[in-house]
Amino acid sequence: MFRVFRTLGLALGLLGGGLAAQGPEFAQQYAQRLGGALDELKREIATLDSDAKATGNTRDGAVDRLRTNPDTLIARRGEAARYDIERLARLSAQQQALASAMSPLGRLAAVIRDPDVPLARATYQDYEPALPTTTDGVVAGLLGFLAAWGGWRVLSDVGRRVVRRRPQTEVTTA
Repeated sequence: MFRVFRTLGLALGLLGGGLAAQGPEFAQQYAQRLGGALDELKREIATLDSDAKATGNTRDGAVDRLRTNPDTLIARRGEAARYDIERLARLSAQQQALASAMSPLGRLAAVIRDPDVPLARATYQDYEPALPTTTDGVVAGLLGFLAAWGGWRVLSDVGRRVVRRRPQTEVTTA
């Protein structure tokens, strides 16, 4: 029975290692999508700024005029513009955090700490797992293996001790 648990622990460790090794690559693909999203938001806001300037308004003034317009469609465009401006600030801060990370594992930590949910979901939907070919992928895989395998060993050892401590009652026949 011990061999079954040991084999199961090894398999669990390998699975954990394989999953953890995908982290740095996911962070890289997330960073690429983040750059694309930032480029598009900057283009949209530059257009808004240009239109605001052409009509003698500031960006905030133009957004306020759009938001308070009685036409529902125009008011909704104002809300969307306000959301885009706020999202640009959030994504720019996240790009700075990714750029200041010292390693791919640091970038993964930055993504996990504060992800943009729609961007992370889109990255996940297009993500295709692969074998790690970078040092960071291998390190992440080893850390995942050790965490999963070590966790299994601790749980199985605790379980084994509990089973050993149970008092055995003798069955007597009368």
